[in-house]
Amino acid sequence: MTSYLIKRLLGLVPLLLCISFLSFWLVRLAPGSPFDRERAPASPEIERALRARYHQDEPLWKQYVRYLGALREPDAQGRAHWVGGGLLQGDLGPSLKYRNHTVNDIVAQGLPISMSLSLLAFCFAIGLGVPLGVYTAQRRGEWGDYVGSFFALLAFCVPGLVVGPLLVMGFALRWGWFPVALWTTPWHAVLPTITLGLYFAGRVARLMREGMTEALREGYIVTARAKGLSESRVVFRHALRLAILPVVSYSGPLLADLLTGSFVVESLFRIPGIGVFMVNSALALDYNLVVGLALVYAVLLIVLNLIVDVTYSLLDRRVKLG
Repeated sequence: MTSYLIKRLLGLVPLLLCISFLSFWLVRLAPGSPFDRERAPASPEIERALRARYHQDEPLWKQYVRYLGALREPDAQGRAHWVGGGLLQGDLGPSLKYRNHTVNDIVAQGLPISMSLSLLAFCFAIGLGVPLGVYTAQRRGEWGDYVGSFFALLAFCVPGLVVGPLLVMGFALRWGWFPVALWTTPWHAVLPTITLGLYFAGRVARLMREGMTEALREGYIVTARAKGLSESRVVFRHALRLAILPVVSYSGPLLADLLTGSFVVESLFRIPGIGVFMVNSALALDYNLVVGLALVYAVLLIVLNLIVDVTYSLLDRRVKLG
């Protein structure tokens, strides 16, 4: 497993370089520039000065090499020296929209909030979906199965864009149980967590139901029952470990969907997470912020999928990483 992890981590470097280059190039294909979207349009002289200040007047290849921090330029005495900063040193550059902040500052401010919301929604989806899937699988063909499957399907079919306003109107505005927006107390996390996690709880429940149904048909489960083990011990000690494998495989894409899906929820509940900056940076053509956030999300998704692969191999010894 150690060699597998080393290979995956070493492969992360060229992959991130490819992602950075594609993001750097694609975002510049959009028409316009970051400086023609101000509230008051800048004069041609001011725009030229801004473009020179942020090196937007240089050839694209030179901009990218400068962004990497691999550019050598002559100093006042004509001696070549490396330009400081750059991606290779962990510097994502200045924001072109929020000009008093760097991309690193924005990521440090918004990413912990977005990750907290995503992890809470992940725990909610697993905590609701797994028991519901086990319950419906144990009662396959009975009323409990029909009712549980109906609610799982309902959660799966109704998007967060619909659930969120309904929760706000009911639990925040009508009854006043929870605050409407922002992210200052634990109570502020309740409605956004349910909004983001309910859809995925339905998917987890359906996966868990199918996995548990197949696991309960295995020969060793029949043997365990024949030995007189209680149904709860058969399910939770023997069948659950095999039945949960589809959910573990889905955990990587699930976390990815939660991270990207939080954009809508953050906008709906006015949560100061990274999703708001991602949307605003794309609309404002903030090149550095778009590329920086794309790289941050790429690193998160790669690491999360790596964790899922390792967890899967620990649960199922038949799977060998290599």
